[in-house]
Amino acid sequence: MDGIDETTRTELEAAVFRRLVSHLQGRTDVQNIDLMNLAGFCRNCLSNWLKDAADARGLAVTKDQSREHVYGMPYDEWKARHQSEATPEQAAAFAARAEQH
Repeated sequence: MDGIDETTRTELEAAVFRRLVSHLQGRTDVQNIDLMNLAGFCRNCLSNWLKDAADARGLAVTKDQSREHVYGMPYDEWKARHQSEATPEQAAAFAARAEQH
């Protein structure tokens, strides 16, 4: 993105992250294991990356706080409402790609 200053680039990337998080919050039908199998990352990855970024800046953000930000609710509540048990096919696909995760 030539011609865009660093601050604007960061603002654009932040807007994209917020849109992705909002999109995933609305797509509760999409299971994390499906995201992992297809894209190699999931909501948990996003929340871990958010926590890593906070840690790198010396900010006190807990794993639970970063997950709640990404999920839009406490993680245990999201799991109870929206997460289903992985099918044998999903689990096998995940295991086959384990070293890529």
